[in-house]
Amino acid sequence: MGYNFAREVDAIAGAHPERLALLCVGADRSETRVTYGELRARTNRLASALSRIGVHKGERVLVLLPRGVDAYVVYLSLLKVGATVLPGSEMLRQGDIAYRLHHADVKAVIAHHSLTAEVDAAAKTAGAVLAQRVCVGGPVEGWTEMDTLYELGSTADFLVDTDDADLAFLSYTSGTTGGPKGVMHTYAWPREHLAVAGTYWFDAQAGELAWATASPGWAKWVWSPFVAVLGNGATGFVYQGRFDPANTLQLLETYSIRLLCATPTEYRLMAKVRNLEHYQVRLRSAVSAGEPLNREVIDTFAKAFGVTVRDGYGQTENSLLAGTLRDMPVKPGSMGKPFPGTRVEIVDDDGNPVAVGETGHIAVHKTFPTLFKGYLADEERTAKAFRGDWYITGDQGRMDEDGYIWFEGRADDIIISAGYTIGPFEVEDALVKHPQVAECAVVASPDEERGHIVKAFVVLRDPADAADPELVGRLQDHVKAVTAPYKYPRAIEFVDSLPKTSSGKIRRIELRQREAARHAGV
Repeated sequence: MGYNFAREVDAIAGAHPERLALLCVGADRSETRVTYGELRARTNRLASALSRIGVHKGERVLVLLPRGVDAYVVYLSLLKVGATVLPGSEMLRQGDIAYRLHHADVKAVIAHHSLTAEVDAAAKTAGAVLAQRVCVGGPVEGWTEMDTLYELGSTADFLVDTDDADLAFLSYTSGTTGGPKGVMHTYAWPREHLAVAGTYWFDAQAGELAWATASPGWAKWVWSPFVAVLGNGATGFVYQGRFDPANTLQLLETYSIRLLCATPTEYRLMAKVRNLEHYQVRLRSAVSAGEPLNREVIDTFAKAFGVTVRDGYGQTENSLLAGTLRDMPVKPGSMGKPFPGTRVEIVDDDGNPVAVGETGHIAVHKTFPTLFKGYLADEERTAKAFRGDWYITGDQGRMDEDGYIWFEGRADDIIISAGYTIGPFEVEDALVKHPQVAECAVVASPDEERGHIVKAFVVLRDPADAADPELVGRLQDHVKAVTAPYKYPRAIEFVDSLPKTSSGKIRRIELRQREAARHAGV
């Protein structure tokens, strides 16, 4: 019998049924509280019902749910069934969904009722035959309501035997070319994640109120709000409203939250709130991941609240690889050190470790337990991700004499903005579908709050259209309608031509360097 994270949560529920598992607060400050005992009963009921309607072990299920209790219940129930979960953001649009349905041969979808139309349209586009369509939050014609499924199930323990090598999560992440990559993680992955990042870095403790701000659909949600919180018997705090820095500080104060995991952008915006020190925030621990956090923010939180914001680094393809651990001296701007037992090195193009202080590829050894098992149906992309015994993250960095890793930039064209990973191809593909666009190139442009923003260089079919003051807004709205809104270009510059190689390939690196120099005032 292999490891199953749902069994881990059930064991906590068995020992502490009255302990609070989830505290969900709505934008209107309404509250929903779920104990571990209630969570166990709900997931048993839903898992047994899903099994009855035909969701079985090994079936790939796309989940499209916003923040809330339902996301936790659905993920745990699918693990109890032995299915493969495809985390999907509620911001995905028809094209994004169609790609996943086709690429992963999805047979079932569990979605919020507001997204069912996008799924139905995507299924037609992809030619997908969905055996089960389950909606959450309200009735939709042609879909089964999750509330009615509960009536089919039983609260008796339900857990299908799974093997460590069975596929548990299939998360999609952006690539520099082509469609997103399907990252495969097994049922053993949560065990290894808990043993390292969930213990040494995130550090949620039993009964402690912990707020990890990531939303479902992202690998970071699986890491922290889901696995690291519930796996440690903590209480997950969930806020369903939009992010506002002052409101976030107020929530931290009102609920006496002890542990916070947020993006660098969220920390930067909170640090700018007036009279910050007047908030009675009582954090025991604060962590950040997605990109390096600047010294000013770390110093501001230390002065205002007496807490050190600790950085962390990881990817969809693995887990957290490095971080500033508990009681470790902080070097602001550094991503911290590799976790205990984690073989992370800086290597050259051939996979050979470089000297201390020398810039190279941040790489993790292929034996790392949380490393992914490859990209779904893409042996070529999987092979290209490795140099000998090392998985190459795509990030460049250097390691100092104390073992701390310093981020030096992406080695490819991937854009990381406010914690979102965005492939230029997806944005360019959306832009060129607009009738006024001849061609374009998309790159990362430095930004003080978001780290980087998406910037598009656009060649118009008719150069005179550049004089239209409303064109930029129309192009941005077009991208938001075609693909997930977080990918839209926040800056657009109209140009006569794009830099290209002799073979006609766009040189995004030249545009990136131009943006970096402009930001630096060079």
